[in-house]
Amino acid sequence: MAKIPPLSVLDLCPVREGSDARASLASSLELAQHAEKWGYRRFWVAEHHGMEGVASAATSLVIQHVAAGTSTLRVGAGGIMLPNHAPLVIAEQFGTLASLFPGRIELGLGRAPGTDMLTARALRRTREGSSDDFIDDVQELQAYFADEVEGVRAVPGAGLDVPIYMLGSSLFGASAAAALGLPFAFASHFAPDRLDEALALYRDRYRPSKANPKPHAIIGVNVFVADTDAEAESISTSLAQAFRNLRTGRPGKLPKPVARISDALSPVEIAALESMLKFTVTGSPATVRKGLEALSARTRADEMIVAAQIFDTKACLRSFELLAQIAHEQN
Repeated sequence: MAKIPPLSVLDLCPVREGSDARASLASSLELAQHAEKWGYRRFWVAEHHGMEGVASAATSLVIQHVAAGTSTLRVGAGGIMLPNHAPLVIAEQFGTLASLFPGRIELGLGRAPGTDMLTARALRRTREGSSDDFIDDVQELQAYFADEVEGVRAVPGAGLDVPIYMLGSSLFGASAAAALGLPFAFASHFAPDRLDEALALYRDRYRPSKANPKPHAIIGVNVFVADTDAEAESISTSLAQAFRNLRTGRPGKLPKPVARISDALSPVEIAALESMLKFTVTGSPATVRKGLEALSARTRADEMIVAAQIFDTKACLRSFELLAQIAHEQN
């Protein structure tokens, strides 16, 4: 069985039922502090807008919050939805972060809006571009960091080494990452269908760059670990309910868990989510180890970035602690 690759954390800063954004951001920092202690490679937060259950809309501010409360952990965006922003603004924001926290800041870029189209239009009201300009925007952003744009400088930003990652859930992202010589993170934790094809395309077409001479493939995985399979299944039901609510047009805060998913979702809803959440590994440490080893053998991923929307913060910390122990036991 293949060895589990290095693990990182993808945190959506979930706002739990009965709680608020302030508590969510405090929980995210606590998770990052433990992730640093437990040896996770990086800690990323994601840009979403207009969602009551997600507190990471101002992504660069959340990164600053997490980086200021940790000391060695690499912290970044997984990701910044670049069509929502002028590239110069992102260069300045992440140049500032890199100046505050040298060698620790990373920038993942995606082209999805991270929201509904009405909110996307509100975000982009001062921009002439769209997602169709994504590759040009990425190259413009790289040029600001390289200080290669005549007449315009990102200050801070110009001349700083801010690692850039390409995010995606389709063949477009894989192709773009390969053409630009960037590491590629596939959002298989919620969009698994094209993963195998995307990874093959990325590796086959990869053009080495100075910063990244070899391809580096990261896959997103939902992981829920507890002392028993039954307990792990229970804590995973919050995510399933949240996705059901999103799919049915009723997004909200992260719901409380139930004992079994069949207690909250119909058989039709469960079947629909099983496809979307195919890259989810749930169970006791022994069960999760086998599941991650199987995923590693299938994908040959260089890294796994783990998402785990868990209602109880203590159970969330326990899940990531057990997962870290699984990873360390194989080394």
